[in-house]
Amino acid sequence: MKNNKVLITGGAGFIGSNYVEYILQNPEDEIFVLDKLTYAGNLKNLETVSDKITFIKGDICDEGLIDKLFSEHQFQKVVHFAAESHVDNSISGPSEFIQTNIVGTFNLLQASYKTWMTGPNALKDEFGNARFLHISTDEVYGTLGETGLFTEKTSYAPNSPYSASKASSDFIVRSYFHTYGLPVVTTNCSNNYGPYQHKEKLIPTVIRKAISGEPIPIYGDGKNVRDWLYVTDHCSGIYRALQNGRLGETYNIGGKNERNNIYIAEVICDLLDEMLPKNTSYKELITYVKDRPGHDFRYAIDASKIEKELGWKAAENFESGIRKTISWYLENRDRL
Repeated sequence: MKNNKVLITGGAGFIGSNYVEYILQNPEDEIFVLDKLTYAGNLKNLETVSDKITFIKGDICDEGLIDKLFSEHQFQKVVHFAAESHVDNSISGPSEFIQTNIVGTFNLLQASYKTWMTGPNALKDEFGNARFLHISTDEVYGTLGETGLFTEKTSYAPNSPYSASKASSDFIVRSYFHTYGLPVVTTNCSNNYGPYQHKEKLIPTVIRKAISGEPIPIYGDGKNVRDWLYVTDHCSGIYRALQNGRLGETYNIGGKNERNNIYIAEVICDLLDEMLPKNTSYKELITYVKDRPGHDFRYAIDASKIEKELGWKAAENFESGIRKTISWYLENRDRL
């Protein structure tokens, strides 16, 4: 007998599909995956678990669909990954980001409220353990200088249409807790990498360009810094926050793996020289290109809150995680 019906939005995407695989290692709940299957979602990401889930193709911006699904299935937990997340795309076409990340999140919150509660601060008895876990990003905090870390108390200062739309969704989630008592928890993560990541992102791009012998593009001087988090570590943090996180709280999930972009490219090239050698080093393909508008200099997360409160800790450092990632892409080159 399954304990709960859990809705996972965006579950055919990069992090969402990894999370579905992660929780199905020890299946306790009935899992429903809702995904619009845009360029970022791929049913192939769910092939290994397709017989263990109920997949629904749909858009979180479709209010009627969301209401129908909640009415029919009476979900007791929501894990909300679905989002437009490519910064470059948000610069060229911000409208989709506003719709999906803000309006879509509102639709899910409102459906949860109508299903779980009779009014503000009044959960129905059968939904006493309901939870809404909202996955967000460290980009809502803006940019850092050479030093310092983002904490849960850092003021929001988003610098792209993408991060602004995610910041807006975070605030709407927060408002549903403080106004209605909806049982929400938010996580803000650093840059993820690992299997199933969309080919437009930095690490798959470097791998793809390298093995195809094309120039490897690096923005600006390559010194922009990110805190890198292996996707399985992120999934374990999300699960802990969903199960044991304090309601209304935010937990930052980071890998403590600050690396600049040129280092990322060079390490990938070094590993490819070892794992898929050719006559010359892949490093010769690294090419600097014009920086993108509003490119934040540095992100870095202080994850001490989730470590202390929930006992979570990243298992992978960047150097161990990137080797696993490259191995996966070499075995799954159709994903590049």
